[in-house]
Amino acid sequence: MSEAVTRTATTSPGLLASLDPLLREWLPRQRWFAGKGRPVTGFSLVAATELLPPDGKLGLYHLLVRAHQPAQLGAEPHPGDCYQLLIGVREALPPRLAPALIGHVEEGPLAGHTVYEALYDPRPAEVLLEALRSQARIGGLRFDREPGREIRAGLVPRLLTAEQSNSSVVYGDTFILKLLRRVVPGVNPDLELPLALAREGCPRVPAPTAWMRAELAGESYVLGVLQPYLQGASDGWELALRELAKGEDFGAEARALGRATAEVHTALARALPTVTLGRTQMELLAEGMIERLEAAAQAVPVLRPHVPALHSAFTALADLAAEGRTWTAQRVHGDLHLGQCLRSPGGEWWLIDFEGEPARPLAERRMPQPPVRDVAGMLRSFDYAAHSAGPQAAEDWAETCRAAYCSGYAEVSGRDPRTDPVLLRAYETDKAIYEVLYEARHRPDWLSVPMTAIERYATSDLF
Repeated sequence: MSEAVTRTATTSPGLLASLDPLLREWLPRQRWFAGKGRPVTGFSLVAATELLPPDGKLGLYHLLVRAHQPAQLGAEPHPGDCYQLLIGVREALPPRLAPALIGHVEEGPLAGHTVYEALYDPRPAEVLLEALRSQARIGGLRFDREPGREIRAGLVPRLLTAEQSNSSVVYGDTFILKLLRRVVPGVNPDLELPLALAREGCPRVPAPTAWMRAELAGESYVLGVLQPYLQGASDGWELALRELAKGEDFGAEARALGRATAEVHTALARALPTVTLGRTQMELLAEGMIERLEAAAQAVPVLRPHVPALHSAFTALADLAAEGRTWTAQRVHGDLHLGQCLRSPGGEWWLIDFEGEPARPLAERRMPQPPVRDVAGMLRSFDYAAHSAGPQAAEDWAETCRAAYCSGYAEVSGRDPRTDPVLLRAYETDKAIYEVLYEARHRPDWLSVPMTAIERYATSDLF
């Protein structure tokens, strides 16, 4: 095992000030920027680490930067989101790095240089892998490796360009490094849960090989996780759309995916504590769902006529709890859908991306939840996939997948989610309401997909 490397990392005063005007233009254009629609009014530096000194052809800075923006209408003041940036520095960019351009620095310590998104460049990406391999300590950055896991040097990196909320670099066909873009202090479930599952021996989640953190003022930030790259695996969403376009049945895959989900839930229940939710907890849960419904209806007028009927899905759950019904809660994936699943060429399914819904507070994402929350997310995902092929095919295809998924889940867990229809209805309704708000804000052309489900839920006692 390599010895840990400790280096002193320094940055020039005025670095952020010199980058400020460029970042104000560049950062809001990134797909992973969470504050779209509101101007960036300034930045504050959380941490800056020099990984390669800019005294030769190439420099590299690791920055944690807080972006300040006006609060959303009706929202409480917010200190600003903290973003992880990897800034490359060159005198001029070669043509191959043109898509990575941030801008040309006019003043300050980097005056006369060009700065760019360093992950597009193989050399900076190699620096990160070497730091993980050698378990480096650079300033406040910590590069840790799971005992017994080896990382071969010299793997060629390439940036994946399809991600939304984070960024990933593939090294050879061996590893994938997921770099979190919006970071918060605390235990991140995207590292915590895969580690717990790997140590429990669950084969449905790629086991973390190494990870990077920042230790700052007594707080720890998870910055990235290195895991095995699942070569040849198919993204669940893309696979479902391909099969749907060919008119192929997806029921067998949905059943296998249900089994995989139950395997993960079963392993999480063994590895981490479970709790019992009684009347008080379930009433609070139902109240939260009602509050989200009312807030969404205020923001999306087309939802308002359905509020009374949807409200009943949540009050029915509170009523069951008042009668003495209890439920078991445990750690779950938290944002499960087809795009969070990979299928091997041999037909095995893996679950990935355990970060949870990034917009929710970290403490909330780490709370035990009824496993049906993940089930509801997947059932809604089948609905989305089906509607992408047109409404004619949607209902039958989605229903076949939903039934097969729940049956597969029951084969492993011993409990079919459909045998608790009130709980399933509440979580599916809550998820559809979230989708309505999201689509209205970000993809208005997709609003009809969750609204079709909302109309169905509002006119059915159970579904």
